[in-house]
Amino acid sequence: MRKLLLSILAISLINAAQAQTNENGAGGILKKAGGLLNKNKSGSGLSSDEIIAGLKEALAVGTQNSAERLSAADGFFKDAAVKVLLPEEARQVEQKLRALGMGKLVDDAILSINRAAEDASKSAAPIFVSAVKQMTVQDGLTILRGADTAATGYLRKSTSPELISAFRPVIESSLEKTGATKYWSAVFDAYNKVSLKKVNPDLSSYVTGKAIDGIFYYVAEEEKKIRTNPAARVNDILKKVFGS
Repeated sequence: MRKLLLSILAISLINAAQAQTNENGAGGILKKAGGLLNKNKSGSGLSSDEIIAGLKEALAVGTQNSAERLSAADGFFKDAAVKVLLPEEARQVEQKLRALGMGKLVDDAILSINRAAEDASKSAAPIFVSAVKQMTVQDGLTILRGADTAATGYLRKSTSPELISAFRPVIESSLEKTGATKYWSAVFDAYNKVSLKKVNPDLSSYVTGKAIDGIFYYVAEEEKKIRTNPAARVNDILKKVFGS
């Protein structure tokens, strides 16, 4: 009887040990795996729709703020980060004209090309709408896991050709309206009269590129703020996606 009781006790202890092992070992692993499977691919617990909505909202906020900032009076002209200066190949022209007492003419040209960039920026935000609408779930996940300006990079890559095509006519019209073309011609007509090396850079192409650079500079700044500064998350969807 004593041997039988000892055998039963031993079997009970073995079963208990195996049950404990299953709970803490294979059972624990399955439990963790189940938890991971219940999360989406972003690791945030957010749905794909929420991620895309948040990213689209971030881009909408960033582009709108950037466009409003740069389209204001002196938005380009008095902002050292984006101010449009004469092209590199024209810097020597500027120096010689200033030395000849024509600094006012150069200043007028620089002011006018910045006014053109400011004028074009008024139509910047709507141009991004179609690109934002086309963002896929995979795009969204890549951006969410990316660097502080991943969304800006996506937007620039997907819209640059269209932006150039759309911006250039606006810039050309603005250059005419603000007198930039007139001043530009005056600057280089004056220079070409005193120099054997003639200069005739493409003004509208140059200003178009600089205006687009300025817009994306501040779109990137807005994106970084939304990612890192809770106060910049101005609505619930931004708080949910970028605060998770």
